[in-house]
Formats: sequence, structure tokens, C-alpha cells
Amino acid sequence: MDISEETMLASKRTFMEFLDEDAGRGIYMEKIRSMISQGRHRLLIDLSDLRNFNNDLARRLLRNPGDYIQPFSDALTEVTRNVNPKYLHVDERVLVGFQGQFGFHKVTPRELLSPFLGTMVCVEGIVTKCSLVRPKVVKSVHFCPSTGEFMSREYRDITSSVGLPTGSVYPTRDDNGNLLVTEYGLCKYKDHQTLSIQEVPENSAPGQLPRSVDVIVEDDLVDSCKPGDRVAIVGVYKALPGKSKGSVNGVFRTILIANNVYLLNKEIAAPVFTSDDIRNIKRIGNRADVFDILGDSLAPSIYGHSWIKKAVVLLMLGGVEKNLPNGTHLRGDINMMMVGDPSVAKSQLLRAIMNIAPLAISTTGRGSSGVGLTAAVTSDQETGERRLEAGAMVLADRGVVCIDEFDKMSDQDRVAIHEAMEQQTVTIAKAGIHASLNARCSVVAAANPIYGSYDRSLTPTKNIGLPDSLLSRFDLLFIVLDQMDAEIDRQISEHVLRMHRYRSATEDGGTTLDENSRYVEEDEADVTTQIFVKYNRMLHGEKKSKRFKKETLTIKFLKKYIHYAKSRHQPVLTDEASDCIATAYAELRNANPNEKSGGGTLPITARTLETIIRLSTAHAKLKLRSEVLKVDVEAALKVLNFAIYHQELTDMEEREQERERELERKRKVDHDKGQNIDTNRNARPSNGINEAAEPMEIDGSAEVPDVNIPSERVDRFNHKFSAHMRTSHLDVISISEVEQIVNLGTVPPFSRVEITVMLQKLQADNRVMIVGETVHLV
Repeated sequence: MDISEETMLASKRTFMEFLDEDAGRGIYMEKIRSMISQGRHRLLIDLSDLRNFNNDLARRLLRNPGDYIQPFSDALTEVTRNVNPKYLHVDERVLVGFQGQFGFHKVTPRELLSPFLGTMVCVEGIVTKCSLVRPKVVKSVHFCPSTGEFMSREYRDITSSVGLPTGSVYPTRDDNGNLLVTEYGLCKYKDHQTLSIQEVPENSAPGQLPRSVDVIVEDDLVDSCKPGDRVAIVGVYKALPGKSKGSVNGVFRTILIANNVYLLNKEIAAPVFTSDDIRNIKRIGNRADVFDILGDSLAPSIYGHSWIKKAVVLLMLGGVEKNLPNGTHLRGDINMMMVGDPSVAKSQLLRAIMNIAPLAISTTGRGSSGVGLTAAVTSDQETGERRLEAGAMVLADRGVVCIDEFDKMSDQDRVAIHEAMEQQTVTIAKAGIHASLNARCSVVAAANPIYGSYDRSLTPTKNIGLPDSLLSRFDLLFIVLDQMDAEIDRQISEHVLRMHRYRSATEDGGTTLDENSRYVEEDEADVTTQIFVKYNRMLHGEKKSKRFKKETLTIKFLKKYIHYAKSRHQPVLTDEASDCIATAYAELRNANPNEKSGGGTLPITARTLETIIRLSTAHAKLKLRSEVLKVDVEAALKVLNFAIYHQELTDMEEREQERERELERKRKVDHDKGQNIDTNRNARPSNGINEAAEPMEIDGSAEVPDVNIPSERVDRFNHKFSAHMRTSHLDVISISEVEQIVNLGTVPPFSRVEITVMLQKLQADNRVMIVGETVHLV
């Protein structure tokens, strides 16, 4: 017995002691039983438990994993056979994986340098490339027809953790030169896959390309992640000898041989619910204002856009997908588009969706081709075979695709998503490959109008500049305008300045303190999530009155609420809701029978009817109900009407009219006072001087003296009057105010009679309407 075997036996005994000592607590025995019940062959060991048992052993394991992984695996295999003798076959083993705190052995691909060769490390990054899963021979069996005997050979390469590497040559003759025939049915294989991991963009050095490292995964770890996933991979860092170059210049290829793959975004996809979380979710769901609360909590850093935020909440919840017995597929996902002026937070809203949706993929119009969105046929690097690479919409199956700068896409690329948006499949027929892939995702697109900024003199369809065939596939289309309103601008500026002045608790003197670890511990998942964001005066501003207290949910709780509401309930339409939807659809179609689009942003087609059903179902999910009621339909119609009739512009006009009515009431009070003074003046005997300049009561039917006014003065009057009404955003103005405005800097001033005559001409041209002392714009 050589020293290495003695050392391995000693290590095996040590690990058996570790498992026996733990048997008192029963943690790993329970894990082994769970592993057996789930049919797995890999057990994860937490380094913290190993450190508590023997700190020196844990340190040696990290430094020389090759000496300890095999004895640990032997110890686990023996314990598993004791628990269930029939579970493992003769040659089967239980593999070991590691997790927990790795200290300075937790690195990025950029920090993987020569001191880490031969040690165990934990590498964080983004999976950029996955090869196909290939079988790798472990043991070959050969039959000799001459002697009638069987012969077997095992194969191990440098990536194997058990034993020394062997040659990779298949034997064709035995020792006596007799011909051997390979018995493929008796050979043993294991799955083998190569990944490429790149460092996350936020951690890469400025001005440098992100580094990457190749990873080999085998057995049960294959297909545990896909391109785009953020992962932490635990494994042994090794150098592989090159074919010829390594011996010449001493440079070798390095790889990571994985023993555990940990998805960093796994917690987002499937959050852990405690009993308190579910109680809190139901309590929030029973509130009457739950729709408003969720809308306000979506992206609190974006001011306003409350209806668009509510629509995004419904989009993330989605409707109910139907697959009818006759093969018809009715989509349940909601598609949404935002068109509007630059700098109205469209892209920021897309970022908010990326943070909250369980699965979201972001792309831009210029950065995406048609095959990049759907699927591409590529050649496999290792074998040269043709294979399909999934595009963004296929990768986002059951999720959300965010497409920014949608108007910058070419027409050919835009056509590629027609099928994916309605039929929710991607059909490929090229290079001898015929395939249909699922793309059951919601599409959120943001675009600028055709002229850069929105032209209010044109119809919405002409501003958008997209074909009806594409527009009708969007359930909601919001026109987002940059509102020129002094009060709103002041509120936005205060809001943005509060965001910039805010300092988080992790900041210290201008540098952000780094968190020690991003690993999610098991204990942390059991902590109940806080519901509301804690009030901070610097971030949220002065508190309003208690009646209008604004409540904002935390991001974690919002994710849990949306995940719970989406997965637990599949609401059914009631008769009352069905009647309400049918009536609403008929009214929308008849709103303007002369125009197909009904004068709104979207064409009103049969797809609009499905939109109402989807939005109503999503609202029922939001309220945690199993039935769609009339109130859900009414809430859905409010969102739809806001989108179709671009009510942001209407709301702006209503606000201006309300402000004008307030000013008008003040003017009326002032006017009444002035009229009393005029009455007292008129009561005095007239001396006949300047009678023509006295104020005249005029309305639409009053007789106006025939006064000859030069065209230059008419043009000056019209210019001053229209400029004032446009810049002040006014619809109503008194004649006294008109007199003051047009006479400002005018020599000679306009008389009251001249102003009256010119206003009457404007009324004849149907530009204004005069009622008493008030002028209304038409």
C-alpha cells in the first residue's frame, strides 16, 4: 500500500467522521435521503459545516481539492449504501459538490490567475456559450471472437478527479494480437458539455473587454444553465497541456472543472414564500386601492405615467392562455407599445420591467436583426453540424421581451416578429432544418414618432408610421407627450433633484461600500419580506396630509406579489363580465363608423375584443380572484380608453381649462366690481366727449359700427392675440384683457371699437366665439 492510498483512506475516515458527527443533527442524513428520493447522484456540502468540524481540513480542501474530492465521494457512496443498499449499482458513485463562503477563493474570470491553478474556486459571471451535450466514454468493453473472452478498459483524462489519466486510444487487438470487436451496448458513457463564462459587465474594468473562462460540466450538471444566465460555478481550476505549443513556449490552456453550478437569478424566478408573506399578499390584495398601489410601486423613480405603470402591472400578470381541442391557440400575453417625445422616461420604464419581471430579455431596434429576435441556423464549432440558436423571443418564452428604439428597426427585421407576437411560435425552414419553436412572451416596445417628436396637428397613425398589421398586434399603444406645463415641470424637477441628492446607507464619503457576498443563504430566504418602503424625507419629499399618504411597496414584495398572483389563479369569465365586454366592444366599434381606427391610436378590430378579455383577466389576477367580474372589465376599459384615445393630451387640456375656470371666477369678481364703477360713471350727465371710446357690450349678434382699419393693424392685432393665447395655453379670455395685451407697446393704441370689430371678424372666420365680455377659442 503506497502513501497516496494511505492518505486517501485517512481522508475517507475523516470525512466519515464528519458525516457521523453530523448524524446527530441529521442535516446530511436528511439530505442523503432527499437525494435518494429525488433520484440524484450529487450531494452538496456546505463549507461552513466543514469549517465548524475541522477548519484546517476545509483550508486544505480549497488548496488541494484533487487529494480530497475522491475520498469525500467514497465516504458519501459508502454512507448512501448503508442508508439504501439497493439505490446504487456496483460501479455507481455519489458525486460531491461544494457551496457556501469561499472567501478570497471567490473570484471573477479576470482574477483567475496562476496562483489559483490546482485550487478550488467559485467564479461568478454570465454564461455566453453552451456547447451541445456529448457522450464521453468512461469504460469500453471488447470481445475477442478467437478466444471468446471479454476485455474492458477504463478511460480517464486530466479533467477526471478519480485516479490518474489513461490513454484515449481504443484497443483493436489483445496482447496476443487477436482482433477485438467493441461491444457498444456494454460500454459506459457520461454526459459532457463545455460552457464559456464571461465576467458581468458592471464588474469589468473601464475601457477593457470582459474576460472569459471555459468550464467543463459533466454528469448531472449538464444543461443546468443556458446562455444569458448569471451563474456562480464552483470547480477546480486546471491547466491543460497543449498539442504542441505548450511544450514550445510554456503557455497552456486553462479550464474550470465544475462540481456545482449555482444560478444567481434563481431566486428571482421562484421566490420563497413564508406564511407571513402569503398573509401580507392576501391583505394587500383585499384593499380597494391595490391597483393604484402596485402602479405607484412599479418605478417610483419615474414621475407620473400612472396609467402606463398600471398597464405594465397588468402586462406582467397576463391573461389566461387557451389551447382549444381543435388546435386553436389563444394567447394570454399582453403586448404594449409606447410612442412619444424624447426624454419622457420610456427607456427607464423598460429598465424597471427588466428588474421586476421574473424573466425579461432586453434588446434594441438597431442591435437586433430578424434572426436575432427569432432563431438563427449556425454551425457547431466542434462537429460542424448545423443547429438552431434561439433568438431573444424564444429565450424569453413565458417572459417579457423589451425592445427599445423600435422605430429604428428595418422593415424586414420587424416582419420577423409578426408571427411570434400573435401565434407565439417561431417557424424556421432553412438549411434543411424544419422546426417550430415556442415564443410565448409579452412584447414591450418603445419608439419615437416618425418626425422625432410628436406632431399634434397629425393623427396618431401618421405620427407612429407603422403598418396596421403590426399595430393591431399590440394590445395597448400609449402616446407619451412631453407636457409643457409650469406646474408639472416644477414637480418633475423637484422629484429628479431628490433622486440625485439621496445618499444610500452603503455610501461613505463618495465611494460605495462593496457588499461582502452576493450568495443567498438558506436562512435569508426564510426572512419575511418587508411590505412598504421606509419613508425617507430626502428621497420621498415632504409628507403630504395623512389622508393622501402615498404608500410604495418594496421591490422584493412587489416581485413576490406578482409571482403569487400570476401563478396561483387562472380566472374564469362570468356571464355578467362577458355581457359587459360585448357591449363595450360594440360601443368602441361604433364610436366612429366612418373610420376604421375610430379616431384613436389603434385600429379597433376583433383583436381589441381579445385585449379587453386579457386585461380584465389580468385585473382579476391582481385582485387574487378566480372569477372575472364586471368591476374587472370596467378597470380594464379605463386602461384601454386611456391608450386608444391618447388621453394624456386630453388630461392636459382639462387641467388647463380647470386652471382657466379658476382664473375666470377671479376675473368675474373683478369685472363685477368694475361694472359697478362704470354704472356710477354712466349715471352722470354726458357731455358728448369721447362717447365712441366707451366700453360696448357685445356678443355674437350685436351690431358693430362699420370702421375702416388698415390691414397692417389687423395683422398686428391677430399676431399679438394668437401669440398670447398660444404661449399662455389659454382657451378663454376677457375682452378687457385682450385690450391690455394688444395695446402693450402699440402706437397708436387700438380703441375698444377697433378691437370689437376685429374680434367680430375672427368670429365670422369661425376662429373665436364671443359670449358677453368673454372670448372663447374654437
